[in-house]
Amino acid sequence: MTGPSQVGFVRMEDGTAEDYAKIDAYDAASAARQGERVLGWLRAMDEPSPYRITRLAHSLQTATRAEADGADEETVVCALLHDIGDELSPMNHSGVAAAVLRPYVSEKNHWIVGHHGLFQGYYWLHHYGRDRNERDVYADHPWYQDCVDFCARWDQVSFDPDYPTAPLAYFEPLVERLFDRSPNSFE
Repeated sequence: MTGPSQVGFVRMEDGTAEDYAKIDAYDAASAARQGERVLGWLRAMDEPSPYRITRLAHSLQTATRAEADGADEETVVCALLHDIGDELSPMNHSGVAAAVLRPYVSEKNHWIVGHHGLFQGYYWLHHYGRDRNERDVYADHPWYQDCVDFCARWDQVSFDPDYPTAPLAYFEPLVERLFDRSPNSFE
């Protein structure tokens, strides 16, 4: 089995236009599989957890609630993927999830996903001797209330084993459509 065509350089400064064309083609093919990769991370979250449901079930329930509440498709996918960072970096899950989504979503949804962990802290930080209102550092931010609502209506309530939740197969086309979009930036 042969791999991708390799570049001729060992230092980037020595690369040629032909070398970077090979890298560009490889990156484009990899980006085309982003939705598939993200769905794989979601599936990996379907394992026992300390919660009464799996982390995948929590994500599905959050997205189901967002959709039932009339959220647009992009926001529903963000609700589904808001904790995807748990698979890659549990101590920075919000930032990781936001970074994965950034090239494909609005600045508002990027901000909400990136800050939901702190905002979710309202429900548990006081149990660790911390100020549950740490999120208020952003009280003047234009999307502060949107993030409060995301957590209150969809995230913090989505640990219910009896809530009728759509299966992952229902959301797969939405995820694929999101990652089929042209990216917003190279960041």
